Amino acid sequence: MPVALVLLMLDSSRARAQRPPDISGGPLSPEQASYDVSFYDLALRIDPADSTIAGSLSIVARVVQPLDRLVLDLDTVFTVRSVTALNLDGSPGARMPVERRGGQLWIETPTLQPGERIAARIDYRGRPRTGPGGGGGFIWSRTRQGAPWIAVSCELFGADLWWPVKDHPSDEPDSMALHFSVPAALTAVSNGRSRGVTANGDGTRTHHWFVSTPINNYAVTVNVAPYAALTTAQASVAGDTIPVTFWALPDDSAKARAALPEFLDHLRFYERLLGPYPFRHDKYGVAEAPFLGMEHQSLIAYGAGFRDDAMAQIDWGFDALHEHELAHEWFGNMLTPPDFSDIWLHEAFAQYMQPLYAEARLGRAKARELMRIMGSRIQNHAPIAARGPRTIDEAYSGDIYYKGAWVLHSLRYLMGDARFRTLLHQWTDPEPPVPVINDACRCRFATTDDFVRLASRIAGRDLNWFFDVYVRQAEAPALVVTRGGARTDLSWKVPGALPFPMPVEVRVGARLRRIEMPGGRATIDVPEATPVEADPNGSVLGAGR
Repeated sequence: MPVALVLLMLDSSRARAQRPPDISGGPLSPEQASYDVSFYDLALRIDPADSTIAGSLSIVARVVQPLDRLVLDLDTVFTVRSVTALNLDGSPGARMPVERRGGQLWIETPTLQPGERIAARIDYRGRPRTGPGGGGGFIWSRTRQGAPWIAVSCELFGADLWWPVKDHPSDEPDSMALHFSVPAALTAVSNGRSRGVTANGDGTRTHHWFVSTPINNYAVTVNVAPYAALTTAQASVAGDTIPVTFWALPDDSAKARAALPEFLDHLRFYERLLGPYPFRHDKYGVAEAPFLGMEHQSLIAYGAGFRDDAMAQIDWGFDALHEHELAHEWFGNMLTPPDFSDIWLHEAFAQYMQPLYAEARLGRAKARELMRIMGSRIQNHAPIAARGPRTIDEAYSGDIYYKGAWVLHSLRYLMGDARFRTLLHQWTDPEPPVPVINDACRCRFATTDDFVRLASRIAGRDLNWFFDVYVRQAEAPALVVTRGGARTDLSWKVPGALPFPMPVEVRVGARLRRIEMPGGRATIDVPEATPVEADPNGSVLGAGR
């Protein structure tokens, strides 16, 4: 998600007023920890005339602890018509008693044991919440010609804003089917691959989609408009072909076609840097949206208006909104923390891709300019990776973007460019492969501790001290430079006097020197009249700000 949208949502009183009763994430309840979702099937009729949705969600799950209640999350604005057990062949079975407890459905089941299977269908309807900026649910908009233009985005509040779900990042279905019925003049596009369109004989058509890989709950989406589809393909570094489609509003088709070469260059950049595009077996899709943007898996929501400065009001020199959301296909959709306390692994990595891309395409001066701008927006209000379970509400801040990007930039200086790039590639495309949820997309769960272990292995030394200071607590370190005669002392002022042997670059006269700082201190001999500048190239968080 672009940081401009996050800050809008976090600061908006209107967003708080419309907040649903349950926030996504946090400690997982024993009831929801008792099962593991293997499949969702979502079928909805979307009615632009009255801004309602109606349909069903079918769930198939494996029992991992004894269970007598299937607990799902669903916003209180919806009416549940019925809950029905499903037989092994998918046919409906008996009705299942259900109790509404705030934003949850407690569905009564026979007592089930680990290894057994549970399947149910929830029929429901209602008018989903909307939110400013596109972060709070459904967006009911209109094109310039007055046609319906509909989208959904729910990362900040959870997928239960529009469908019944186990709303926790630790559980993803192995695959998912989606079916959306909309007026015949409109197209409904979603995650995964198209499985065709059915005419219903009532002025509507149903668009069928299938996601062949695991998917984050908040990355499930639908976009509805009278879209024009611009289709192409791109060779992948994996040796196969990536199907590519940009669904644009008809009036914007020419702009979309002109933007495609740059979008494909973003894709090539990431494949070279991070490894194969994870969802090439489904598609790489972009849908023009009536809000800024979102990283929906295999269907990025794009609302930057083909402008380079739409994301956070910064002139990036390229379409940074698209480049950021595409990065999430690796950081967030393929690699996913099982708890929102590690959400910086999504956002900081995607944010740092902008200066990396700028450096590759526009030069180091532009990359340094972008880092300076991001550095000026760091707040240091809370740790960007606090230990212990967090809701999305507790974990989100601008610092998981800007400070997180600076942490990675500083890690790059510490490790050196070659090792850092090896780290990025090993993180996203490990060799030898690590255990994954799905081999086709290399999807897996990962934590900050996993990243620290990998960084330490590639660096050849324990780097826990680096992350303890930069991500596990709020305050940033500060480099203190003291001159006295022909001597210059450097020392790190670190919260809690934590160990911090971070080297820094110092310009002494015209000469650049890397100064190692074991124990967080160093002394260099400098003639009194010679100028000294610490961190002149902006490489280390806290050294030059």
